[in-house]
Amino acid sequence: MGIVFFGTPAFAVPSLETLLKAGEDVKLVVTQADKPKGRGHILSPPPVKESALRHGLRVVQPAKLKDPGFLGELNSLRPEFLVVVAYGRLLPPEVLRAPSSAPVNLHASLLPKYRGAAPIPWAIIKGEKETGVTTMLMTEGLDEGDILLEERVAITDEDTAGSLSERLSQPGAGLLVKTLKGLREGSIEPRPQAGEPTYAPPLKKEDGKVDWAKGAVELFNFVRGMHPWPGAYCVLAGETVTLLKVRPVSGKGAPACIHAVQKDSIQIGTGNGLLLIDLLKPAGKKAMPAGAFLRGRKLKEGDMAG
Repeated sequence: MGIVFFGTPAFAVPSLETLLKAGEDVKLVVTQADKPKGRGHILSPPPVKESALRHGLRVVQPAKLKDPGFLGELNSLRPEFLVVVAYGRLLPPEVLRAPSSAPVNLHASLLPKYRGAAPIPWAIIKGEKETGVTTMLMTEGLDEGDILLEERVAITDEDTAGSLSERLSQPGAGLLVKTLKGLREGSIEPRPQAGEPTYAPPLKKEDGKVDWAKGAVELFNFVRGMHPWPGAYCVLAGETVTLLKVRPVSGKGAPACIHAVQKDSIQIGTGNGLLLIDLLKPAGKKAMPAGAFLRGRKLKEGDMAG
């Protein structure tokens, strides 16, 4: 019996550690392969692996979930539950059939909204004022299973994808513990997802390119949703820069045209309103206030942002 935990990024770490604190018997942790990070491209383990090893848990990183060796070990454990939190890959039927009770997934949205790999960034990009965490029974489909429990969380104007992920990870961890307890007690009645589903596909580097034809409010949400990865980027003064902190302000300007260059900020025209840039990061350099970027660079009103 016990639990087999599937997870990869930092978002999943509180779930694993909260389950352990609650006394759950985690027999095995399954996570994705180590990946190169940083300028030195040093091979680094995913956060869930680091956490699991600190707790003395067995960790496996199968290249293929249908690998006979992995399936053999999984079935030999005869787990009560599979618990899946941002693992990053769909589980095949052979894996989903392994638990004696159920495969349970924690998803960072209020289903059926934002099914898929990147629900947190897309909720911000789309201007949502509320999101949440949902536990559900897993099926072969993409986040299509019956809902078990959910908890709503407000999205603030200060949130980025990074900060919201961190905030959602804590109630998500608690919801998982409640879910397993409720399933064992028979106090949770699974219910089908209701409403029109929307989707949150994985983000790619090129998705971060700023489209100045969009309105200032849209771009304000876009910049926050793209942080910390892949980052919202454009070209200013001939350099590629990542926008880190921006604000929509009143006024009119041609899209992508530098409307005003002030001591501590840059205002750029959009499809609707102006976008004021407070903080940015030139490629290969540290983040800096707009004022520091302007010093030593020839950027003037009427120039165009790439």
